[in-house]
Amino acid sequence: MAPYAFVTPAVVLYALVLLIPIGYTLYLSVEKTQVSGLGLGTGARKQVFAGLSNYASALTDAAFLSSLLRVVVYSLILVPVMLGLALLFALLLDARRVRFQQFSRLAIFLPYAVPIVISSLLWGFLYLPTVSPFPAILSKFGLSMPDLFTTHVALLSVANVGVWGGTGFNMIVMYTALRAVPSELYEAARIDGASQRAVALRIKIPMIAPALVLTGVFSIIATLQVFSEPETLAPLTNTISPQWMPLMRVYDLAFNDNNSYEAAALSVIIAAVMFVGSFFLLRVSNKRVFQGR
Repeated sequence: MAPYAFVTPAVVLYALVLLIPIGYTLYLSVEKTQVSGLGLGTGARKQVFAGLSNYASALTDAAFLSSLLRVVVYSLILVPVMLGLALLFALLLDARRVRFQQFSRLAIFLPYAVPIVISSLLWGFLYLPTVSPFPAILSKFGLSMPDLFTTHVALLSVANVGVWGGTGFNMIVMYTALRAVPSELYEAARIDGASQRAVALRIKIPMIAPALVLTGVFSIIATLQVFSEPETLAPLTNTISPQWMPLMRVYDLAFNDNNSYEAAALSVIIAAVMFVGSFFLLRVSNKRVFQGR
């Protein structure tokens, strides 16, 4: 009984914080409130089975579809830039004759340790011309600071917060994978006259392909779950609406419109999209990176 006794606390915690909420969300997604008469008095409102009507409403919700398109564009901006910078920093730190490696690793990783709300507020005030030091600095060079909260630029401003906070974590994952590559491969390449660039492109990057796949899948999942950055920046501008991102639309439905049933259906749809997308990416990467093993 000893193994079961040790495992039981983790199983109970897993059920309480994950399985039960998921089950309750699935239950709410097929329910609705039925109003009788004017909706006044005891028993005028009751919860009844709704079938798939909440899912139909969610899939035809214009605000949700707009937020879904916006998060796709956000992902296309964030993921390549963040992973590209993380790979570049990892390769530079792994290169020979690089000074201050420990300080550089810490400096690049440090933004990841800053809570998302704090980093979003930090960048939000840097974006505001009235409190940001950038306008004064740019004015000395005869330049003016653009409005970083306009409709077409706000998405880039939010993506910048994500890049700033997520690059360090992905860099550490890639750098750790690089340190695990056998040094004999590098020595053999140098004996053959390979340059640092050739070693990076032909040995290092292919050898850490599993780490690249891992960080890529996690980054894509994280973009679909983006909430704190735009929600924190929203009070600073009127270009970020309460339905700006999918999870913001879920929050708006549940707590502002008091429609927990459709919000639950939206949550299930978002989770299904993440599951299908992750499964597809892993299957494709398994064939290309791991040769089907």
